[in-house]
This record gives sequence, structure tokens and C-alpha cells, in this order.
Amino acid sequence: QVRLVESGGGLVQAGDSLRLSCAASGRYVMGWFRQAPGKEREFVATINLSGTTTTYTDSVKGRFTISRDNAKNTVYLQMNSLKPDDTAVYYCAARSMFRVATSSTADDYAYWGQGTRVTVSA
Repeated sequence: QVRLVESGGGLVQAGDSLRLSCAASGRYVMGWFRQAPGKEREFVATINLSGTTTTYTDSVKGRFTISRDNAKNTVYLQMNSLKPDDTAVYYCAARSMFRVATSSTADDYAYWGQGTRVTVSA
């Protein structure tokens, strides 16, 4: 049973920073997705097993950084210069064991966390 537990969300002002964490029960290719009110879930970032390959959606490039600590089986999403448009529930997701490629497609991820809410006020 793969468990993913997110933490670190909250209410911040525009321009502030937050760091989200996702503790996993093993080591997997990981991704962060988000879902804003009334919108579909969208890809944010992904990282490979070793942490050497990362991909971001255009709207967060230069502001968000995905990283991982494999000793702790934890993936992070450092979010800087937050904007009101970043307001969403953020989900971490894991690909199945033996999947080594990163992906920006939600259907490629087998396991999902419960989500953590991020609210950015203007």
C-alpha cells in the first residue's frame, strides 16, 4: 500500500513563499498537481527518482522548485513569489514502482495524496 501525505499548505499573501512536503512510503517518480476552485486538475511539476530531472508547467517556471530527499522518501515543492492564481488544492502523486520516466499527465500517476490547500490573497 503506497501512502502519500502532504503538508505545508496555508494562507499567505501575494509575494510570499511556502514549501509543501509529501512523505511517501517508498521511492517513486513523483509529481505535484493542483486544482483551483471550478477548474480541472493541472500539472505543476515532476521529478525523477534521482532528483536530476525536473519539469514544470510554464506558469510556475522560475518561481517553484521541486526537489526530493530520498533518505526521507520526501518530495518538496518550494513555492516563491506566490500569486493569487496559485490558489488551489495541491496534490502530490506517485507513479507505479518500476516507472522511471517523469510525466505531466495525471493518468500516469497511480497514487495520490489527500491534498493540501494553498490560498494566496492579493
